[in-house]
Order: sequence, then C-alpha cells, then structure tokens
Amino acid sequence: MTTTTQQLFEQLGLPYGDRHDLPSSEKRFPDGAHYRVEIPSVEGPGVLNAVLSEADKRGVRVHRVSQGSGIMLQTDAEIREMAQFGIERQIEISLFVGPRAGWDGQAQPLTPDGKIMAWRHIGMDQVIYGFNDVVRGCELGIRGILSADEGLTVLLNEARKQGIIPADLVIKGSALLGVANPIGIKLLVDNGMDTINVASSISLAQLAALRQVIDIPIDLYIEAPDGLGGFTRYHELAEIIRVAAPIYLKFGLRNAPGIYPSGQHIDGAAILQGRERVRRAAIGMEMLARTGSQYIMSEIGAEGLGIPVR
Repeated sequence: MTTTTQQLFEQLGLPYGDRHDLPSSEKRFPDGAHYRVEIPSVEGPGVLNAVLSEADKRGVRVHRVSQGSGIMLQTDAEIREMAQFGIERQIEISLFVGPRAGWDGQAQPLTPDGKIMAWRHIGMDQVIYGFNDVVRGCELGIRGILSADEGLTVLLNEARKQGIIPADLVIKGSALLGVANPIGIKLLVDNGMDTINVASSISLAQLAALRQVIDIPIDLYIEAPDGLGGFTRYHELAEIIRVAAPIYLKFGLRNAPGIYPSGQHIDGAAILQGRERVRRAAIGMEMLARTGSQYIMSEIGAEGLGIPVR
C-alpha cells in the first residue's frame, strides 16, 4: 500500500511528506531575484506616503504594499492617489476586496467556530459585490488585488481570460484564505492565483515541500500581526529565502492594535504602524546582511509587479 501511495504522489508531482532535507529552491522571480519586500496594512494614501518616506530614510527597498480595509472603503480620489504613488515609485499597490462576510450582516462569521468564513464572500450577491469592487479598482488604475475567497479567485481568473478585467492584474491570495498544504494551494494556483500568503508559522520543511509543488511567489510574514500569531522569524531569513525563493518577505507588526477597517479616525495609529513596519524591514535587511548570504533582491519596478497604470 505504501509503495502504491508513493507512486501516486510521484505521478502527481507531490513530495511524499514535508521536505526535511531542506533542498535549496532553484526557482526565481522573472528578473532572477530570490526575494522582494512587502509592507502590509498600508491603509490609504496618507499611510503610503509615510511608509515611502520612512523607506527612503532607512534605505529600505519596498516592492509591494498591501492593504486590508478594502477597495470599497476608499474614495475614487484616494485610490487614484495610491495608484499615482505606485506609478511614480514603480511599486505594486495591492488592495483587498470587499465586502467580506464578517462585515456584511452575516452571523456565522462572528461566532468562534465560524471565523474561518469571515473574510470570504457568502452567496452570489457578495461574490458580485466583490467582483465589482475589483472592476472599480482596475478602472482607477490598480493592478494588484487581495482575495480571501476561492470562488472569487476563479471568477477573476476567467474575467482576465475574457478581457473583462486587465490581463496583467496580480491576484494575491490572502493569509485569511487558510490554505494549509501544497495540494490545496496548487488548486488555487491552477485557477489563477499569482502569489500566495502562507501560514506565518509554517516550518522550513513545509515551505520546501510547498516550493516543490508551485512556482508562483510565496508571501510570508517575517513578523506576523498578533491575529496571525505574532511570530518573529528574523533569524531564519536566510534559510527561508534559500528554501522558498521566489518569496515576498512581509514585515507585519505584533503588539499593535487592529486598524481594520481604517479611516481618518485612526490615521495617526495607522501611519505610526506603517513607519514601524518599515523599521522592522530595515532590521530584517540588516540581519540578513550579517549572515553573509548573497541572495539577490529585485530592483524597484521589476517584472511581475502589479504596478498601477494611469
């Protein structure tokens, strides 16, 4: 039975277990780089301006910023302003899709056992709301979106194929999707996912097994927000890059108050948190440099980034 099972896994291109031998990844970004830097929870143009200012101050190369409150909670002018920053700085602006089940009058996502559904779209009405949110973002110049729903991802991929939304739109899988193993993640990749957040606590052996199965970039919190465990993985940076390249290194922030949904009422907190995330990225880059590793970081504006358009 074991031999038959192993043959099945081999036929499917799947590792027979986690890769505890920790092989080095031979896969790369289109420009040949091993890694890029992402700053998450950049909730609007004011926070984005602060993040870019802090990055300039600290010499941190930021390739992508992502946002959690959603396209729907920004005005047209605010989205255009974020897009303009992205164009000028040649970075990806990845905005979340809304509304999600936990924000839209659904009861179960607010229960302890139902929270796994909270970032998904329940029913076809919500899927349509989410799809229209993406269409609006694209019309305003955005070329990167965050999805936490398998159904929406499939729909968006079909819309790209048919030219309903731009073919170069980068669909990023949220950490709130809860995908847990290479097979489930490959299902998303086969249906249009371009880059995927994985569990912030994932082991190196599990990362290596995943990298064997998929080619798209992996997104991993090097410091995770408290809601995702609050893990800090700075000392593992070199090994994470070695086994998981191409990878987006995400610098979240533990011990920080939640800011979703964001707005003017908490701009001060969002801006300070954005600046501190960049500082954490600077710490990570310094720590990586001390290892003496020669891994290549993408240049700004590199191929494959969802850089906005006018």
